[in-house]
Amino acid sequence: MIQRIEPGPGKESVWDYPRPPRLEDTPKHILVVFNGIVIADTYRAKRVLETSHPPNYYIPTDDIKMEYLVRENRVTFCEWKGQAHFYSVIVGNKQARNAAWFYTAPTPAFISIKDYVAFYANLMEACYVNGERVQPQPGDFYGGWITSDIVGPFKGGPETWGW
Repeated sequence: MIQRIEPGPGKESVWDYPRPPRLEDTPKHILVVFNGIVIADTYRAKRVLETSHPPNYYIPTDDIKMEYLVRENRVTFCEWKGQAHFYSVIVGNKQARNAAWFYTAPTPAFISIKDYVAFYANLMEACYVNGERVQPQPGDFYGGWITSDIVGPFKGGPETWGW
């Protein structure tokens, strides 16, 4: 049985997030750094909140240095958002393959993230929310960003696929 961590003041539990997931605007300052370069910097992100997952942050392409992103052939499918496409991130001599994803034709409930980009924190040098360096969601599938104001337990690590 999964033991929900009770959130303290000013904290959120991923077990209070809805399923199907909810999309919301966030005014938080989001930074993504790769190979010493800030490749994304925004106060206009959107976040997706889903039961058992730390938030995914989607960044508008206007706030991303798109010259560092190279579209890949990888395609996956999300039951809630639709077909995802991927970018690799290349800065100088360093590359992270399939490190970011986006939706060109998301489902109606997620249409506002059309062409926004989300990054896997574990593949970047660093990702920040309001100046706090995030911890990547366990595993290599979901890509959520864990900050000190989010409590779990979080899906993604070993033995959590059945949750």
